[in-house]
Amino acid sequence: MKRIGLTGNIGSGKSTVAGIFEVLRVPVFYSDVAAKCLYQRTEVKEELRVLFPDMELFKGGVLQKQLLSKIIFSDKEALEKINRLIHPLVEQEFQHWKNSRENCPYVVQESAIIFENNLQSRFDDVIHVAAPLEIRLQRIMNRDHLDRSQAEVRMSNQLPEENKRNLADYIIENDGQLLLIPQVMWLHKQFSFV
Repeated sequence: MKRIGLTGNIGSGKSTVAGIFEVLRVPVFYSDVAAKCLYQRTEVKEELRVLFPDMELFKGGVLQKQLLSKIIFSDKEALEKINRLIHPLVEQEFQHWKNSRENCPYVVQESAIIFENNLQSRFDDVIHVAAPLEIRLQRIMNRDHLDRSQAEVRMSNQLPEENKRNLADYIIENDGQLLLIPQVMWLHKQFSFV
């Protein structure tokens, strides 16, 4: 079974592309969703309290998502601490998930930060979903109700588009001009029959 990475900068439309793969009955593992679930584990909560003793990340046992987002998007050192805690656990979750899908020719793992964390060696191939900067900015501002400067701060934590294009094995253009479905269908054929 092949392991295909699906990545793209914030606002690129990688979740839309992942959804097309799902329509084709390709199993898709959403790394961000898995990570969010991990924050509810007792051992993760305890570790976060140790890492950030001065912050009240949990109130009544509930993760304060806005505070966590503020930390992640404003403090690179804090982001690295969180990544060292969460990423190995996400990988464990993926391996467990993958074990029940052994009859599939390939699975897709959607993750925004494959290249930022130098994880590309885990995959047989990596697809990068690309979109122009202005389109991504508009999508983020509309989706997350942010102003331009807030959206730019979130984008600044990711590698530039050109770097990801150079590192990816395949690129899906999501610029509003090229249709997504034919691009995904072509990749599906490559991964299913090679």
